[in-house]
Order: sequence, then structure tokens, then C-alpha cells
Amino acid sequence: MSAAGSDVILQRMMSLHPKVMDLVLDRVWRLLDALDNPQDALPPVIHLAGTNGKGSTQAMLRAGLEGAGHRVHAYTSPHLARFHERIRLAGTLISEPALTEVLDECAAANGGAQITYFEITTCAALLAMSRVPAEFTLLETGLGGRLDATNVVARPALTVITPISMDHEQYLGDTLALIAGEKAGILKRGVPCVVAPQPDAALEVIEDRAARLGAPLMVHGQHWHVAEERGRMVYQDESGLLDLPLPNLPGAHQVQNAGTALAALRALGQGEAAFEAAVTRADWPARMQRLREGPLVAAAPEAELWLDGGHNPAAGQALAAHLARLPERPTHLVCGMLNTKDARGFLRPLAGQARSLTAVSIPGETATLPADETARLAAEVGHDTQTAPDVAGAIRRIVAEEPQARILICGSLYLAGAILRENG
Repeated sequence: MSAAGSDVILQRMMSLHPKVMDLVLDRVWRLLDALDNPQDALPPVIHLAGTNGKGSTQAMLRAGLEGAGHRVHAYTSPHLARFHERIRLAGTLISEPALTEVLDECAAANGGAQITYFEITTCAALLAMSRVPAEFTLLETGLGGRLDATNVVARPALTVITPISMDHEQYLGDTLALIAGEKAGILKRGVPCVVAPQPDAALEVIEDRAARLGAPLMVHGQHWHVAEERGRMVYQDESGLLDLPLPNLPGAHQVQNAGTALAALRALGQGEAAFEAAVTRADWPARMQRLREGPLVAAAPEAELWLDGGHNPAAGQALAAHLARLPERPTHLVCGMLNTKDARGFLRPLAGQARSLTAVSIPGETATLPADETARLAAEVGHDTQTAPDVAGAIRRIVAEEPQARILICGSLYLAGAILRENG
């Protein structure tokens, strides 16, 4: 094992391809073959794709399976504070020695050939998971599905497609149908797929591909239903009705994510222990996460501080709906976004829920939308805007005028990650 720490190796891997994103699978297949195809030695795989809710759905699935006594591997991206968050081995975040070992092994097997950062680190995750006993493996796509580096398992136990909306158009296409075609690329012949609520244009594409592959679908609104009723969550499918607590992950949209997770748990033959754990024990940072300690909280002791990494129009709508349900309190946004995202689309639904928006640049991100540009776009969709040099400065300014404000830091998972690193 090299003496270099994982951070050094990961930084070196950034330079193995001139592009951050290059959607082909040839390089992944080459490296996996050199590693003796670890993807073929994984415990049964549940493969998740979609635009919104992948992470939350995976977190609930993991909580459910672990609540039923199973050991579960999980792979997700991006990470927030440390790369290790991407890889869970039998329920535990990968250790520094184990991560360093598999990164070194993948680097040696790759031999300096071109490969993207996501591709080689995904191969490292698959290698690590293939060596630790578990009952299930949860694989979350990074982007798309058809050409995603995770789409290398010949026959998963189950696939899951969470809600699809417009995002990553520069890579996946500029219509819902094109994006859905890429996401539906995870479908496999004869392998069942749980489908979350979808726009008609996306569902049509998914159903067409499933029909051609003979992949049985379990579609929201057709085969399963979920709703909030009298402060509880009611799920129903052909196996019967489940009356459960509301998800512990906040937000009305989490009811649909929980329904998707429950449908998947049903398909995997799980029982009551899994269903209860899925909605009561899930943990997923930066999804309407209440910050309760750290320097930002100390600087605003009377305020409510929340953190969310949503960044596309559907996420903006979900956040606005959640804010509308909270007890009345003056609400202010602190927002930083990437220049690859639809800032107007994300911010438009939030305009009716916030008294002000303070724009910041995301620290350390070359692709950040400059604060003044975020403020300009926010003003165009109805926000009262200003800028600040950083999040701490924005919060100080807000609480100087309204000490008991509700402050939501939002707009990017990269901004959320910076907040969690600095406020831990």
C-alpha cells in the first residue's frame, strides 16, 4: 500500500482525463477487466437512477434493509465533506486504509491510461464492496444511467427510477424524453423496476423500454400508491396497506421517496421491520437538514438554520412546498449555485416563500456562479436580493435585522459540503 493518503491519490486521479465528464463505458470495462471484474462478485444489487430523490430513496432503502438485520453496501455521489461518504461497506463508511488500498490498486491496474475521476473511483468502490460480505448492494448512478459508470452489473436484483426532471441537459439531452431514455438505460432484461412518480413524457419512455426488455414495472399510481393522511403515511399495493409514521427526513416530497423505497422493499421480499425502519431511521445530510451546532449556529443563536443541496427546478418546487408548511417565521435564503444549473428555474418557486435572498459564490469551486450573477437571476424571478462575501457574512447581516429568522442555505451540494466541513 502506498504511503500517500487517499486525498493525494484522489487529487492525482483528477488528471487522468482532460474532461470531468465523458459518457462512454469502454474505459470502465477495461479497468474492471484488469481488476478481475469485481462487479460480478457483488452481493445482490439494487441500482438507482433518476433526477431527484435518488439519495433520499437510497438512504431509506438502506435504513429499511439494515432495520431488518441485513448488511448493506452503498455507493453514492457526490460526497459532501469527505470522499469516504461515497462508499459504505456493510453499513460502515470505508476506512482510510481500505480506501487508500483500493485507490492504489485501481491506479496501478489503470496504468496511467485515460479515465475520468468518477469512473476510476467507481471501480474502486466496486472493488472494495466485492471484498466485504453483505446481503445487498445499493448502487446510485452519478449522472444518467445508460452510460453511467455504475451501469456494469449484468443482472441486478432490482432497479429503481426516481422522479425525472430537467437537469444536466448538456450531457443527457434537452427534453424530458431524452433524459428519461438515458435514465431508463439501467433497465435490464427480465429484472423488475420500481418507478417513482414521473411526468407523462418520461413514463412513456420508461414503459416502452421496459416492454422491449421484458422488465416488469411497479409504477406509482398504477401498482402502488402513497399519501399523507392525518399525520401518517399510508402506502398501498396489491400486497396490502401499510400505515406508517411520516418519514423522518423532512419535506412533503419525502413521502413519495419513502413510497418508492417501500415499493422496492416489497419487491425484495422484506417485511414489517424493514418498512418501519425505512421511514424512521434514514439519515441523509443536506436535505432540509437543521443545523444545530457549529460556528454558524453560534453566530445566530436565536435563528433557525437549515441546509439543503437541491439545485434544479423540481428541487426548488419541493423546497418551496416544504417551507410553506413550516410554522410561520421570517424566512431568508442564502444561495450559491453552479454555472451549469438552471438558477432561474430553481429560484422561481422559492420567491414566494422568502423575504430576501443573499447570494454567495461557492468557495473553492471554479464552476461557481458568481454571487452578483446569482443575485441578478434571482431578482429576475421576484427575489429581493443582495450579495455577501461568504455564508457567515450573509447570516450575520440577516440576524442583525431579524435575530429569530429562519435561514435556508441552499442551491448546491457543493455549497452544502463546504458548510458541513466548516461548521462541523
